[in-house]
Amino acid sequence: MSSCTDPPLALHLQVHSLRSPAAVLLQDLAIALPAGAVHTIMGASGSGKSSLLAAVCGTLAPAMQFQGMLHVMGRRVDSLPTRARRIALLYQDDLLFAHMTLRENLLFAVAAGPLAAREAQVAQALEEVELQGFAHADPATLSGGQRARAALARALLSQAQALMLDEPFAKLDVALRQRMRALVFGAVARRGMAAIVVTHDPADIADAQRVTFLAAP
Repeated sequence: MSSCTDPPLALHLQVHSLRSPAAVLLQDLAIALPAGAVHTIMGASGSGKSSLLAAVCGTLAPAMQFQGMLHVMGRRVDSLPTRARRIALLYQDDLLFAHMTLRENLLFAVAAGPLAAREAQVAQALEEVELQGFAHADPATLSGGQRARAALARALLSQAQALMLDEPFAKLDVALRQRMRALVFGAVARRGMAAIVVTHDPADIADAQRVTFLAAP
């Protein structure tokens, strides 16, 4: 039970069960995160890591069953459609639209409003991920690290309150992984978000006190 001196929770996930048609993947899991905190989930393939993120984001396959509750910034969201949950997801792949410039990719992520205001948000996001000067770049000309930073900028522009990361650093070399970790976890802290990272790499652990190890079913 929390005390009156505890910081308010940015994300509170309670998993009673997460089931595939063949097996129970997860039972009795709880994650409570204050603003700016990162929780790491590690486990073997098939242990339910990516399925858990899908349950959080509202993209779980119909054949799967999730029982539990999810609160983000004090609001219960587990029954809401994906977009209404205000949760962003970063994958291994950047998923940039090849026919758009970087600026156009990022504008696509900004909520409707005056173009000048949207352009200002894009410029701020590009600066935050150290891509100022690349607004009109063709995604095909960007390096792997630049594309990863572009994907982060797009996630930040969605005005999400929580960020889910599904092995987002796995395709980067060692030096780039270290830099991307610093950018991602720094953005989470500055913006007061909550984040869950799914990974196989112990170096991705942001906080040794916030780690869950999942067993294979």
